[in-house]
Amino acid sequence: MNHRTALAALHFGALFFGLAGVFGKLANAGAVVIVFGRAVFAVAALAAFLGLARRGWQRLEAADWGQLLGAGGLLAAHWVSFFIAVKMAGVAVATLGFASFPAFTVLLEGLVFRERIRRNEILLVLLVSIGLVLVTPAFDIASQATAGLLWAVFSGLTFAVLSLVNRASGTRVPPVQAALCQNAVVALCLVPAAWPQLPAVSAMDWLWIGLLGVFCTGIAHSLFVASLAVIKARTAAVVFALEPVYGIAFAWVIFSETPTLRMLLGGALILLAIVLSSRRGASA
Repeated sequence: MNHRTALAALHFGALFFGLAGVFGKLANAGAVVIVFGRAVFAVAALAAFLGLARRGWQRLEAADWGQLLGAGGLLAAHWVSFFIAVKMAGVAVATLGFASFPAFTVLLEGLVFRERIRRNEILLVLLVSIGLVLVTPAFDIASQATAGLLWAVFSGLTFAVLSLVNRASGTRVPPVQAALCQNAVVALCLVPAAWPQLPAVSAMDWLWIGLLGVFCTGIAHSLFVASLAVIKARTAAVVFALEPVYGIAFAWVIFSETPTLRMLLGGALILLAIVLSSRRGASA
């Protein structure tokens, strides 16, 4: 893979991640069923990738399994809350609410790892906060759209905690193997809640859930990992800042979720914060 194909793979990965909310909204199933199905299809796709890439399975220690179990539980909470937000507030609001995770990461890193929060990091948190205020449809907790945004912000919080758990555990487990194991944990966690609802899921819903699991999880993650062999992490992080842009664009075209000027301005501030966060992470 050369630099050009790696960059193309990276953009396709960001594009597929941006489609997650769209497939989740197209499926009429509940959030728990969507996440359960996504995890099952993702495990199959990631296992196929490992087989095609002829990568061996690294033996895991007890500590590795403990980390993967905890990360899988956080991933389940992150996805379920995100798709609840999609159902309640739409793809655009859910995507922008989730994009608050860099601000949570900065704050939690300072608390957990006792790292001093710098001025540019305070600016990042401020940008995200102002962006979320602008994105909020109405300051009414009883409003479905506002409640959906809060679920999306919670999704961002759980993703930030997941990132810190992965950082604290180190990088001993290969990324694709870790993703496969975490998705398996997600599926196992949600079996009790999802199983009674499965007979009511239509064939068309399974199609959307399958596309979500294969393209937006398995293939997207595999493209991301493969591209990092050629592309710098700094470049990759900035490209993946386009994920909310793709999500909002697809929601605009497919669901006619036309963003207001307020939402566009708030989204621009959140995206600026993501880019700043990416640069901070690359230079740290």
